[in-house]
Amino acid sequence: MSAHNETRRLVVLAVDDEPHGLSLLVESLQANPHIGRVFAAVDAAEALRLLASDDEELRQRKERGLPPIDAVFADLQMPGLSGMEMARVFSALNPAPVLVFVTGHASEAVNAFDLGAVDYLLKPCNQNRLDRAVERVLEKLRAVPAPGGHPAAAAPAKPDDDEVIPVELAGTTKLVPRSTVRWVEAQGDYARLFTTDGNSHLVRIPLTQLEERWEKAGFVRIHRSFLVALNLITELRMGQGGYQVVIGNEEKLLPVSRRHTRELKDRLTGR
Repeated sequence: MSAHNETRRLVVLAVDDEPHGLSLLVESLQANPHIGRVFAAVDAAEALRLLASDDEELRQRKERGLPPIDAVFADLQMPGLSGMEMARVFSALNPAPVLVFVTGHASEAVNAFDLGAVDYLLKPCNQNRLDRAVERVLEKLRAVPAPGGHPAAAAPAKPDDDEVIPVELAGTTKLVPRSTVRWVEAQGDYARLFTTDGNSHLVRIPLTQLEERWEKAGFVRIHRSFLVALNLITELRMGQGGYQVVIGNEEKLLPVSRRHTRELKDRLTGR
């Protein structure tokens, strides 16, 4: 059995920093009978934010062991994170979406196919040519076993798969691996990531969403304002006003709320 159900239409992502080009790409994708839903993004950072959003359909797909989207149709030359760099992030996902590049530059074709792209379309691209690219996407998906099939090709993301978080600062997009995050602090609808290099990064992701996504990766909620990498907790101590955890060897103290104390103790003792 393949990962693609023939009765299910595809969920795809279109990425292009040129509004006119993005509009044409979205219209062409929507005109294909195999496409059920098209997400649109004006750059790589917005594309990565869309994949990390709490959209109900994307969440259900992840729960079924599917990639959040079936395919990405992306331009190569974009400000900030380029289409090629974005593709490297997507290709590292497990399971990964199928990649198709739609661009005015032919010089990157070799690198594109090295990343596993199934097609490379040159602008302007007519409907027939895009339809053929969609057929290649379908062929690729048919060749992938469904979740629960061959474990090497279709296993849901494992806890040790390292998620990457896009962080924007002064017009630059930096990719922060989850494995470098020591703890996270809630700041309204945002969260601040404190990393192993001593820096911190503000991201527009609620702490509750990170808690759900990172639980299997070893992160634990210790307080309404804090999420911590469990393996970096070196001590749980009683302090003035309640329990506290020590992070690493530098005596960084974070508060533990009463409602999270029992779960934290159980996790620390391996119960």
